[in-house]
Amino acid sequence: MSPDVFIALLVFSFVSSVTPGPNNFMLLASGVNFGFVRTIPHMFGIAVGFCSLLLAVGFGLGSLLTAYPQLSFALKILGGAYLLYLAWRIAMSRALGQGDESGAKPMSFMQAAAFQWVNPKAWVMAVTAMAVYTNPQAPFISVLLVALAFTLVNFPSVSVWAGFGVALRGFLADPVRLKWFNIAMGVALAATLWPMLR
Repeated sequence: MSPDVFIALLVFSFVSSVTPGPNNFMLLASGVNFGFVRTIPHMFGIAVGFCSLLLAVGFGLGSLLTAYPQLSFALKILGGAYLLYLAWRIAMSRALGQGDESGAKPMSFMQAAAFQWVNPKAWVMAVTAMAVYTNPQAPFISVLLVALAFTLVNFPSVSVWAGFGVALRGFLADPVRLKWFNIAMGVALAATLWPMLR
């Protein structure tokens, strides 16, 4: 992979990681409800889970889904149902999590990593990156380079959203504002299903 192609890949990684989508809406809500430090496992889970998805797609899973469209359809249904469940949980959250007394907990590392496998935007990003930036003459190394690029860029990109959430905590300390913010985030998360359903 030439330096120019790798730079283009880094730009693609940044733009696709930092733009709105299920992960970023959940991180924004988590930053508001739980603060930055308690959201760190969620952010690391996204980075590790997406890296594992990229490697799987690059090393053959993408071809398997193309060969068996019913698997792709089942994944869409499973991912969509789980996304709606998460949207409901966010929309119904009513208290800022201060320690553990609220009973609410941020998404764990493992939950966030596993979510990448049913996240529609993550699949689109992974398939697109592997289709555009891998080299058929050097498939192994180019798949690794794509995964490396996203790993370098993903965590800082998604952490911006958690940071935005933390910045809003003071404003959203009012229970009414927090209620409507969480409802709006739940609706926004559910709306990310629209491109998948078209």
